[in-house]
Amino acid sequence: MAAISTAPATQPTLYIDGQWRNSSDGRSRPSINPYDGSTICHVSEATAADAEAAIISARDFFRSSPFAHDTFANRSKLLVKIADLLQRDRALLADIEVRDTGKTLAEAETDVDDVTAVFRFYAEEAPHLDTPRRITGDGVPGSVRSEIVKEAVGVCVLIAPWNYPLLQICWKLAPAIAAGNSSIIKPSEVTPLSTVHLVRLMLEAGVPARALQLLTAGGASVGPTLTEHPDVDLVSFTGGLDTGRNILRSAAGTVKRTCVELGGKNPNVVFADAPLDWAIDTVLTAVFLHSGQVCSSAARLIVEESIADKLVAGVVVRAKLIRMGSGFDPASETGPLVSAAHLAKIESYIEMAKGEGCQILCGGSQPDRSQPEYAHLPPGGYFFLPTVLDHCNRDMKIVQAETFGPILTVERFKDGDEETAIALANDTKFGLGGGVQTSDAARAKRLARRIRHGTMWTNTYGAYTPRAEWGGFGMSGNGRELGKAGLDEYVETKHLYTETAPAPPGWFKGHPHAEHKKFTPPPPKAKL
Repeated sequence: MAAISTAPATQPTLYIDGQWRNSSDGRSRPSINPYDGSTICHVSEATAADAEAAIISARDFFRSSPFAHDTFANRSKLLVKIADLLQRDRALLADIEVRDTGKTLAEAETDVDDVTAVFRFYAEEAPHLDTPRRITGDGVPGSVRSEIVKEAVGVCVLIAPWNYPLLQICWKLAPAIAAGNSSIIKPSEVTPLSTVHLVRLMLEAGVPARALQLLTAGGASVGPTLTEHPDVDLVSFTGGLDTGRNILRSAAGTVKRTCVELGGKNPNVVFADAPLDWAIDTVLTAVFLHSGQVCSSAARLIVEESIADKLVAGVVVRAKLIRMGSGFDPASETGPLVSAAHLAKIESYIEMAKGEGCQILCGGSQPDRSQPEYAHLPPGGYFFLPTVLDHCNRDMKIVQAETFGPILTVERFKDGDEETAIALANDTKFGLGGGVQTSDAARAKRLARRIRHGTMWTNTYGAYTPRAEWGGFGMSGNGRELGKAGLDEYVETKHLYTETAPAPPGWFKGHPHAEHKKFTPPPPKAKL
């Protein structure tokens, strides 16, 4: 992770109280291009005082502005404008993502298209909440109008991860804006640049100035202020388990609403009846896309014994052929890891695997740039070879830890032993996503229902739609993003109970129409 610097920011990247500004102490942090280790620019490093100012502005805006009390339909018009501007700036945003994250241009362009679809979905979905739900029937007098309405939660802190900075912040922002909340955005300090442009784009679309606050900073600088402050109503976080736990503890003091997605250790179960070449390609894509830096990456291959050797051998052959390089090079199939710190972390996992007795079938190190196939890689880049580890079992730390890199572990189960396959797939503290690859439709359905993960793919891996909820079981977090439930996270439910023919209750004496009789205790029903 890049160190905090006293150098001025290349341009102000904090947006607080309707103004772009530098941090209150003038510090900044370099944003590093992981392809070659060069500095792209310096971004402002927000302080706790900056976070406090953002919260004050967001709270004041929420209390005083008509934005939160407008209709969902009117706010949805903003989402359509944002979606249009995202497509207008598609090339620019993709360019920024490639430089900041190291991913390929094709992946970055897909991310822009995906978030455009998210804004369009919520523009379509949110207006339905303008219609109250009427409560009628037993227990509701005919003179009573009983309605359930939806309102904004309030001040929402939105914290995004470094691997999909644009995608993940938009999953939060689209429903937050649709509901009329005030949003305080904190991108990862590792990859903040696309979010800075996104805020400019949203302001251009007409989002009210103080409905958005942007803090570029490390979590240690502003995290406690954002998660503990009594004027923050909701915290939505996507990232690592340890940070997520700290956020939940901090939010508990003021009983904030939380929605946290904390990653996974995701299984991909392959049966012998799956076509071999297709299964090999599916396994490769599921684990090595974006160099494995995907929360739903299928890092655990759980394979039926009779096909295991052939499948694993095929995966190894193909993994060795994966071309790493610049995200702007059309020949590149994957890019570097995101930072020097993350590269060191991946190397430590490999040392752990060696100590546990895993067999490294390929990869396990940085590429040797003296070899012709890697000579094109710059010396300062954070590249790591796609790695396959065999002879793994459920007791190994390498099988249980979320490595978040290009590392595939292999576990085997006896032919036809579905119960063992299910047990292996469920043997994780996480529960985000998983896959089942088989030609047997009934088997696929059985396993998809019994494996405890928030998304289960059968005969494919990794696709998603904005219309379907996303989130995990267990330590993969709580709450949901996307789908109707993703909008529900950002609204409060209120009951409006209106008596249309009011009359005095007459409960207490002194009312002229109240009748009060002398109280006589009832006889005991049973002898004590």
